Amino acid sequence: MRGLRNKSVIVTGAGSGIGRAIAIRLVEEGMTVGVLDINVDAATQTVETCKGLAGRTMVLECDITNYDEVVAKVDLFEQRVGGIHVLVNNAGWDQPIPFLETGPAFWDRVVSINLMGALNMHHVVLPRMVAQDGGKVVNIASDAARVGSTGEAVYSACKGGLVSFTKAVAREVARNGIRLNVVCPGPTETPLFQSFLGEGNYGARLYDGLKRAIPLRRLGRPEDIPGIVAFLASDDADYITGQVISVSGGLTMHG
Repeated sequence: MRGLRNKSVIVTGAGSGIGRAIAIRLVEEGMTVGVLDINVDAATQTVETCKGLAGRTMVLECDITNYDEVVAKVDLFEQRVGGIHVLVNNAGWDQPIPFLETGPAFWDRVVSINLMGALNMHHVVLPRMVAQDGGKVVNIASDAARVGSTGEAVYSACKGGLVSFTKAVAREVARNGIRLNVVCPGPTETPLFQSFLGEGNYGARLYDGLKRAIPLRRLGRPEDIPGIVAFLASDDADYITGQVISVSGGLTMHG
């Protein structure tokens, strides 16, 4: 992709799954990647995986729900590598529970991680992009934001909120040369998704049912996502902002 080499990016939730795949791809493109995750061992493993690739990496152990911690870790990354050119908000968490069986403590955790964490990252990073007259943000939401998902009502609300937030902020900072876009993965084989399936016949039936429903006849894999992220972060996407792109094997098709 044009314009990625020697630029810097923070990827949240980069210790596993989609976040790790995104971090690896952006290091392959020659970027300096802040591998940000609350699990420092997982982040370190991502960094180890990236050894020998074109770019560089830096572990950032951080709880994105803690605003002061986000400020400290973003400051550290900026001091080490210079300006922050790209932000990828990927971190997320959920458990598959029907809404009427949940309560405020569960809602708070889901909202804190999936929505407030992303807001914290935007609020800390965007002023730095304004100061340098440009930048790219790619927010990883979910097709649950577009069509809902049984057992994920609050998560769906958070991801829907992230989509709307992205569009609004894209309008606000366009004059500063900053572009924000959203990628919505469909069902993807990550550790989080595997926890949803559980074990036994129910999980197997759900997995097979999803495969049949997807026109491309398989679930997504983490490595299906980084290509569109790299594109949206690159100079090739300079005239694209406020857009939502599904990566779902055709499960969801929106005009």
